[in-house]
Parts: sequence; C-alpha cells; structure tokens
Amino acid sequence: MLEVDYLIVGAGAMGMAFADTLVAETDATVALVDRYGRPGGHWTVAYPYVRLHQPSAFYGVNSRELGTGEVDRHGGNAGLHELASADEILTYFDQVMHKTLLPTGRVSYFPMSVHDGPDPARPDVQRCHSVVSGAEFGIRVRRRTVDATYMNVTVPAMCPPRYDVGPGVRLITPNELPSLEAASSHYTVVGAGKTGIDACLWLLRHGVDPADLTWIMPRDAWLLDRAQIQPGPEFAAVRAESLSARVRAVLESDTIDELFQRLEANGSLLRLSSDVTPTAFRCATVTRSELAQLRRIPDVVRHGRVRRIGADTVELDGTTVPARPGTLYIDCTADGLEPRPTVPVFSGSGITLQALVPCQQVFSAAFAAHVEAAYEDDAEKNRMCTPAPHPSTALDWLRAAAHIDDLMLRWSADRGLREWSDASRLTTRSTGSLSEEQRAVLLERLHAEKDQLQKLLAQEEMTVAAT
Repeated sequence: MLEVDYLIVGAGAMGMAFADTLVAETDATVALVDRYGRPGGHWTVAYPYVRLHQPSAFYGVNSRELGTGEVDRHGGNAGLHELASADEILTYFDQVMHKTLLPTGRVSYFPMSVHDGPDPARPDVQRCHSVVSGAEFGIRVRRRTVDATYMNVTVPAMCPPRYDVGPGVRLITPNELPSLEAASSHYTVVGAGKTGIDACLWLLRHGVDPADLTWIMPRDAWLLDRAQIQPGPEFAAVRAESLSARVRAVLESDTIDELFQRLEANGSLLRLSSDVTPTAFRCATVTRSELAQLRRIPDVVRHGRVRRIGADTVELDGTTVPARPGTLYIDCTADGLEPRPTVPVFSGSGITLQALVPCQQVFSAAFAAHVEAAYEDDAEKNRMCTPAPHPSTALDWLRAAAHIDDLMLRWSADRGLREWSDASRLTTRSTGSLSEEQRAVLLERLHAEKDQLQKLLAQEEMTVAAT
C-alpha cells in the first residue's frame, strides 16, 4: 500500500497548482488521483478552439511559465498578452507533471483512476480504483486528503443539455463545430456565458453572416475589459488607472445603479447592448474588438432559459418563438462556474480547494498550499483563506470586490503572505512595485472601498426587504 503525506483528488488546474506549491515549499510526499488520462481536468474535454480569457502569464502553476510572454499582433486580442489555447494548456500541464513534479521522486500519479473515499475499516486509508483495469488500491494518508474537484467545473461535452430536444432537431456541442462538413442555413447559439461568446466569435470568424446567427441569451452580463487585466511593466499605468477609476466610482456612488453607470463610463465594465441593463456577472472578459463583433449579431433572444427545442418552435421561460428551418443549434449551457456553497478550506484531515480570489482558481489553490505549508493552526489558515462563491448576479460584482478588498487588507498585515502573494506569477493584484507609503495609501483606499460596497449592498437588502 502506498503511503503519502497528501492525497490530491483531481489533477486539473487547481490540483496541479496546489501540488506544485506544496512540493516546492515542503518535503511532503504526494499522490495525485485523477479520472482523466492526462493532467488538465476539464481542459482535456474542452472545445478545441477554446482559449484562456485571461493572459497566459496569470495561469497554470507558480513554478513554470505558461507561454512566451508575447503580445498578440493580430485577431481580437491584438495588442494584449497571449491567451493560451487548449492544446498549449494540456501540453503545459503534461510538462508540469512529467518535468517538475514526478522527477522530485516525491509525487505519484494515478491517471484514469477514481477516488472512492475512506476505507470503512481504516479511516486513514483512501480507497481508489482504476477505470481501465478495475483494480482497486489503497493510499494511506498521513496528513490530509485534498479535494481539488469540489468546484465541479463542467463544459458542454461533459453533460447533456438541460432542456428537452425534439426529434429531428440538429444540436451539437461546441466541440463539434470544427468538424462540420457542410454549412447550415442558420445557426443558433444557446447560452450567454464564456462558451457562448466563444461560439459566436468562432462562427463570425469563419464567415457566418450575422443575419444567419441567433444568440439565445437568458441574462445579459457585465463583462470585464481584458485590456485592464494585463501583466508586465508596459501595462502598469493602465492597471493603476483602472484601479483608481474603480475605487473612485465606488466612493462617489450613492446607489448601486449609479455605481454601475460610473463603472461603465470609466471602462471598468462593458455590456453587449446599451439599452439592456445586465443582471449577471460571471467574470467573462472581452476586448473591445471582440465586443464589436458580438454586437453585429442582430437576433439576440432575451426571454429566459430554453425549456424545449422542437422542430418548429423554441420554448423559453418567457415565451415561445418560431424555429428557423435548417437551424443548427450549438449548446453552450454547461455551467463552468456552478454555484457551490462555500465550506472551510482546512478541516481536520481534509482540504477543500475553492476560489479565494473570485474567478482566480489557480492562484487560490497555490495560495492555499503555501498557507498549508507555512502555518500550523487550522483556524488561522481558514482566516487567511476565506473562500468566495462564484459570482452570478450583477450584485455579485460588489460582493466579489468587497471580498477581494478584505483579503488584501488581511494579507497585507502578514508580511510573509504579502511577499508571497506579490511574488506569485499567478496573481493579478501584485503590490510588489509599490513603496511602503504607496502601499499604505492603497490599503486605506481599499478599506474605504470595502466599507462603501458593504453600505451599498446593505441599502439594496433593505430595499428588497421593504418591497
């Protein structure tokens, strides 16, 4: 029976980021058990044209750069740092596993395997089995079992659509778009998230007339301008101005509606249509060039979620609309950021990886590993690692911003945590270039911003309660 200090269940992005930091900062032995045949989690089944929505420089594990650090020269991301493709990400995680982790001699890797839970007779032994041979095996865990699957990231290829599909309806996942053999008279993208955005842009990029494209959008969402989330000294001024503009908008707003107006006016947030107020926020990023392409689509259906697609009609929450003959539907409704209740990250013999910084899963996992390595008391570890639920509604932009402010204020009081965070290649919020005086001013502003955000949220709760 294998005996290790840590068992990590899941070799996706969070599991790999946790393992990388833990192995780098301790002498611990680690076993990784994963259901896929190669490391990378959901990336192993993602649609082939997918790319990161954030610069490659902020993704992966701490010890190894992803990408070349180049700036794209053409396409919708021109002028900004490169976005790794699915193939690049899978190759990268394969290199992390086989060139960084396994060569230490302290890491064991079990692909195509499933974690079945603790042995009823021996709680310190975790039972697993191979999905290929069926062979069962046990792993004795001396310290902790790390759940790197809790966030339950899914992509369309992993689950059926959540609505009825009538006979004769042609519906595919985004994975099947690149293998189309003939044009369709009309295309309908179902889903408004990152996957829906990617599918619409892919179709437009391949010459589909916008008039032949329908986009079913249950909720409009506020979008982030990717130009404001860039690494490197050449974007330092942009980052500083973006932060200042955001804080000013918060401090100068007396209502939530006024805040969103200010955030849009200063470019912190973008939206698809100027006459539709977004009710969602899911951390999706676009460039202004990509947004201009999406705005070319004239037929955007906003009547809630799809209930049924039939040969002649599409039934939605709010109405039924006619179906165009010859339509190919692309299902983009899998919830990659499924709402999950937050639980303590550190609890006895277990660690449950979650987003500490909203929508920054790999940094959060690496940070949790550092805290596990550097601190002894679980109460203190959990105080430093307060998880945040995935944002969903527009109000969650305020909650996420207040949560991040609170974390930065908390971490800044611990010199070791602050220095580790500033040095991490995965953080989008480094303060390492600031002087002590500048950092003090920043923290004062973040404290004021957090207080104002909480005040605005409290006003909204009182308004809802009154109605």
